[in-house]
Amino acid sequence: MNPRGVWLRLHRYVGLSLAGFLVLTGLTGVVLAWNAELDEALNPRLLRAVPTDPDAAMWAPLALRDAVQQRFPQALVARVPLVLEPGRAAAFLLRRKPGGPPLADDQVFIDPYTGQILGMRRWGDITQGVHNLMPFVYRLHYSLALGPVGTVVLGIAALLWTLDCLVGLYLTLPARRRHAEASSFWARWSTAWKLSLRSPFRAVFDVHRAGGLWLWLALLGMAISSVALNLPQVYDPVVQGLAARQPGVEELPTRTTPLWEPRLDWIQAHTRASELMREEGARLGFALRQESSLSYDPRRGLYRYDVRSSLDIKDKGGSTRIFIDADTGNLVGTWFPTTAAAGDTVTTWLTLLHMAAIGGMPMKTAISLFGLAVTVLSFTGVLIWARKRKARRDAA
Repeated sequence: MNPRGVWLRLHRYVGLSLAGFLVLTGLTGVVLAWNAELDEALNPRLLRAVPTDPDAAMWAPLALRDAVQQRFPQALVARVPLVLEPGRAAAFLLRRKPGGPPLADDQVFIDPYTGQILGMRRWGDITQGVHNLMPFVYRLHYSLALGPVGTVVLGIAALLWTLDCLVGLYLTLPARRRHAEASSFWARWSTAWKLSLRSPFRAVFDVHRAGGLWLWLALLGMAISSVALNLPQVYDPVVQGLAARQPGVEELPTRTTPLWEPRLDWIQAHTRASELMREEGARLGFALRQESSLSYDPRRGLYRYDVRSSLDIKDKGGSTRIFIDADTGNLVGTWFPTTAAAGDTVTTWLTLLHMAAIGGMPMKTAISLFGLAVTVLSFTGVLIWARKRKARRDAA
């Protein structure tokens, strides 16, 4: 078998092994592009909060966190959103403390105008009904709803998809000829970009080949970003060898014993983190635009403070980040989404495009259509294999 035949077989069987994964992630991706909108439409009683008085003021975010923490002393409310949207409930995740009872539900929705708890759910548990549909779809998309094992499985699938994108591009190139031909390489390759309707099978073949070519850069970007999200143990060392990266949270030291009662409470930590972030902005020359969130990690004894700054590119929220020691308030680490390190800037763009988190409604629409395209390409690939397999059997 010649080298091209080897690559063709590799493309065929890798594609067949990935088809189910790509159809699942493609179709769930169509839905997840509109995750927030669909979740709110399905769960208005949980996610919407309409004040009875038009002049009603919302509680401070940290006061809402205190209300949830007092209601669930057996758990830790480890993150607080610092921006509240009018008409929307505030959502908090509960984390079980060591020795505490199991949590029946781990996501709490609270009315920001009254402090009243609107409802709860166990995030992603589809057995609770339709109000957990969108979190469950997210779990399917990210981990096959199988937890860490599923995340790794999809990461390996994404890695194979990345390699298969390169092989697929190679297979569209015209084969080398021993004798010179009148037509040029570009003229011969141009047929691979075109769609023919001469026969149903030819149409299916051309949809698969030409569709893959026209969408090749998007397919490769989506595959690489999937590796970044699901298999960082492979992605990070490769990018580290090619471009500069900032130390991530995983490189910050963990404590021998988790710190559940830090010296700085949430208000003190917020004040200190705000001060340090302003200092970083002044020192490095980036503008602070809006707070995003404050969270606490007992394993490391660190508060994490996120803001939206001129370094952020996503539509909502921010990832300009500092870490402070929960006992001393000292600055421990920083992480910036762009400009600080080329590897992180590229990764930020790739992952945010993957999640349709930039570009507003046009990008969400494009990602939805892309998910359908991935499904079509996978389906046509299977049809081509089935047709050729039948032809080989008939000829035997």
